[in-house]
Amino acid sequence: MIELEGLTKRFGAKTAVNNLSFQVRPGVVTGFLGPNGAGKSTTMRMMLDLDNPTSGQVRIYGKRYRELQEPLKHVGALLDAKAMHGGRSAYNNLLCLAQSNGIPERRVGEVLDLVGLTPVARKKSKGFSLGMGQRLGIASALLGDPQILMFDEPVNGLDPEGILWIRNLMKGLAAEGRTIFVSSHLMSEMALTADHLIVIGQGRLLADTSMADFIHQNSRSYVRMRSPQQERLKDVLHEAGIDAVGVPATGTLEIDGVGAEQLGELAARHRIVLHELSPQRASLEEAFMRMTADSVEYHSHAPGAPGAAGDNPARPADVPAGGAGFGSADAARKGGR
Repeated sequence: MIELEGLTKRFGAKTAVNNLSFQVRPGVVTGFLGPNGAGKSTTMRMMLDLDNPTSGQVRIYGKRYRELQEPLKHVGALLDAKAMHGGRSAYNNLLCLAQSNGIPERRVGEVLDLVGLTPVARKKSKGFSLGMGQRLGIASALLGDPQILMFDEPVNGLDPEGILWIRNLMKGLAAEGRTIFVSSHLMSEMALTADHLIVIGQGRLLADTSMADFIHQNSRSYVRMRSPQQERLKDVLHEAGIDAVGVPATGTLEIDGVGAEQLGELAARHRIVLHELSPQRASLEEAFMRMTADSVEYHSHAPGAPGAAGDNPARPADVPAGGAGFGSADAARKGGR
């Protein structure tokens, strides 16, 4: 388990993370969401002792990361795959990490095979494509067979097969009782992967809830109906005290607060033919946009729209110059001192 208590990080006058408290529990995939600049990368770096908090604390198994002996056996992390040593082969990159954490050399071959990099194991990583580099980063996180895994944008650069593979890998590891913490901007992928969500905005906690509850609480759900007997259907609904809103563009009716089963049975009792009876639920993306609308500091505009040119400077990154490090590599070096 990972526990954050009152975690705060300031860079000069800017507060990147503001009194953040939550727990990441084993047995589920926990998604970590927030707009650009919300403080996600800074939070994950503090979890791994790559940045020191201004105040507050992070506990992993009741300890700070730097207090863990042979940390890669406890926590595997991918924050930035580009931080690998480009002059070393994939094999030697992993071997250095293994040797610094008391991990047997045979494990290097096992994780390279797991991520599909065995054919290029002896090639220098500087020649790797984005997707290959990402697979190498994932291999480093898995190297110590840890109980806790942290991934920042794990599907970045992966092809569809790779995305399916990492999704199933994370879900499978969680099913084994491991703690999986993953940050991503791909809402469609997060919706298929995460069971629980931590959402932050401007460094503050906005939500700590299950995926289903998050979508339910931050979106509209309704039932869409369409019939060749539309006027009669409207009358029947009205007589039953059910409000229906017509949508001329689609020729449908939208009904809030009544289940599809009840509406279908009502139509059947009045012998009304239905061409459509479909519950409509918002996507994770729609719920996320509604939840975080007030936490986005810089909004884009369509060309020609008011404020489209010159209103907003480029969005500053979560972390000042220097960027986020490669979690397992940097953290391993800290742990090995």
